[in-house]
Amino acid sequence: RRYPTVELRAETFNGSTHIPVPSDSAFLKALLFELRLVDDHVFVEQRDTCTRINHSSVYSVSTAAGELWPVLAFHKSGLIYACVPLVEGTLEPRPPLLTVSGLSQGLALLLGIMDYISPSRKNEAEMNAKIGQLRNLLIQACPLGTPLNTNIRSLNSSFEDIQEMPADKDQPAWRSSTYKGKPQVNVCITEKVKCMQYDQRDVVDTWQVYGAVNCKCDIEGSAPNVTLSLNLPTNAPPLQDIVVHHCVTSVDPAMLMSTSAEPLHDSVYSGPYKFPFIPPSDSFNLCYYTSQVPVPPILGCYQLIEEGSQIKITVNLKLHESIKNSFEYCEARIPFFNRGPIAQLEYKVSYGQLDLSREKSLLVWVIGQKFPKSLEVSLTGTVSFGAAGKEHPTDYVCTGNTAYVKLYFRIPDFTLTGCYVDQHSVQIFVPGKPKITASRELISSDYYIWNSKAPAPMVYKPL
Repeated sequence: RRYPTVELRAETFNGSTHIPVPSDSAFLKALLFELRLVDDHVFVEQRDTCTRINHSSVYSVSTAAGELWPVLAFHKSGLIYACVPLVEGTLEPRPPLLTVSGLSQGLALLLGIMDYISPSRKNEAEMNAKIGQLRNLLIQACPLGTPLNTNIRSLNSSFEDIQEMPADKDQPAWRSSTYKGKPQVNVCITEKVKCMQYDQRDVVDTWQVYGAVNCKCDIEGSAPNVTLSLNLPTNAPPLQDIVVHHCVTSVDPAMLMSTSAEPLHDSVYSGPYKFPFIPPSDSFNLCYYTSQVPVPPILGCYQLIEEGSQIKITVNLKLHESIKNSFEYCEARIPFFNRGPIAQLEYKVSYGQLDLSREKSLLVWVIGQKFPKSLEVSLTGTVSFGAAGKEHPTDYVCTGNTAYVKLYFRIPDFTLTGCYVDQHSVQIFVPGKPKITASRELISSDYYIWNSKAPAPMVYKPL
């Protein structure tokens, strides 16, 4: 696939020193030679000299017009994956590889193509069919030369619907196909909560919540208009740091100006959060946001004390009363770094069950789908270890008594901010009554409770 816009930009950057990409056949011949897939038994100084030992997949390919660089290429399972990324600047002197953003974008796209094709490599007919479909998929993944989606497998497989040029002049470029059928909209709000708890007087606990609103709109028409509103309960903290998808046609500028970098004050935008948009054909994230919620969902305390050859641990967890007590899963994992396998374990749990991992270096406390009526659970235990082996986990941060408990949980049909989509507020300007499905969830992400009896790495230290 060639992109004349990209080649024109390359020529603009380099002027008279620009090396054009040769014809497909000439490029292939030069690339095979550079990769030593032809004439590998012949010593060619410009390719095989010791001064040109290549430590990466980035090559300089000799063409009739000169040295074409950078060419990103690798050989995998009988196929060559290659692209020529744009260097946004002059090529003399050659910039360091890490400064060329096109290389990482090109590599991500090639790996996405490899992930799409490689499962079929043993079936030649299937692989040829997939390679034949690549052109249509690249129209969606990389329409103008910049990769927009490198997960090729996730793209629309209904190839007969994909149009190289939209038939309707009003159809936006991001609607790569048209839908036929009953209109339906699926919306899912996913909030993730990060947390660092220390249970120490001079250290402030920190937590962050950030959300994404994912949409899948199956609606007929070349440019259907949809308006979706996010709602918050009364007195809930406002949404901040809002970033919207490029398909959103207009928003209140004050919505985008609200930032968590500044303290909350009365002038902060508190809604309504309305998003009018023309949806892409596939699933997409309509917007991202953060919010300064007053409390983390689970408060914890972890104490680990070393007594001779034994370690005594105590873990207390409390679910905040404002949180929905209905989990898909909830567990606390207690790793032991830089030590041998757990040889002896005595413990008592007030709720749930405690499992030992197969490697005997991790305790998994399965709390389950509900906290008890008291909303509090506790674990106490004594652990001793055998001789350390290479297979047991090591960590440069968690040495001595510096250790943590990490929580994993998911609460369906709940958000920490209280944010929700009112199904009746979704407006779709198309004939027929659309089916609207809205869901939400809260998921833990990097939720740590550090040992309060030892120094821990600080996210924030008071001045």
